[in-house]
Amino acid sequence: MNVNEVPQDGLDYKGRGALKKLMYATDKDGNYTGVGSVGWDAENIATKQAWDEVEEDLKETEAAVKAGKLSPVAYFMKKTLMDESLLANYMGKWRWTIRRHMKPGIFKGLSDKTLTAYARVFNIPVETLKKFGK
Repeated sequence: MNVNEVPQDGLDYKGRGALKKLMYATDKDGNYTGVGSVGWDAENIATKQAWDEVEEDLKETEAAVKAGKLSPVAYFMKKTLMDESLLANYMGKWRWTIRRHMKPGIFKGLSDKTLTAYARVFNIPVETLKKFGK
């Protein structure tokens, strides 16, 4: 693809503006060069659909936390786009331990040390983690 053919079909998603990404194209001399692109329509539609799905899942998880079915660990894990394995890796714990911590009754009994570790991983204050969903 030539430099002047790099797609520039920007999508302003939720007021965030169009994000540029680096693509490579050939210049007039046939050499590869980096060119900023805001994407193309097909990619933007797929990206928007994916983010809409993530946001819907996050709303459902938030509702489950408020209903007392899940702990805040489940919400912030999803909010930071992690899964159980990745969170377990960051926490230095087994996956089954993370799953246990997603149970509200178990979460209430977690030590300040464990809550601080979760807050650090989620990049939030400990109080936000403790009070979320109440």
